[in-house]
Amino acid sequence: QVQLVESGGGLVQPGGSLRLSCAASGSDFSSYTLGWYRQAPGKQRELVAKIFSTGSTYYVGSVKGRFALSRDNAKNTVYLQMNSLKPEDTAVYYCNAYRMVLLTSYDYWGQGTQVTVSS
Repeated sequence: QVQLVESGGGLVQPGGSLRLSCAASGSDFSSYTLGWYRQAPGKQRELVAKIFSTGSTYYVGSVKGRFALSRDNAKNTVYLQMNSLKPEDTAVYYCNAYRMVLLTSYDYWGQGTQVTVSS
């Protein structure tokens, strides 16, 4: 069982920056693919970025070049550095941990943290 707790959300002006953190409890943190998703009002939850156990990263096109994802396996924490924020980045951001072991998937979510980009 893995528990995820996000922090770092808040209100920021357009062009500003925020860093989200997701702290995980449980074992084998380094074996999980960690992702950040977001859900804006009236919209479906969407993938923002993910980092694999190898350290490779993937970003959706709308955040590429503005957001940076990193993980610290020693601290069981994943970070999302968000720069040049836009109003359309406003959403609840969720942390996800996923892995598959012997055809069994393990999929965990945090409770979410609100990010509001507004002047």
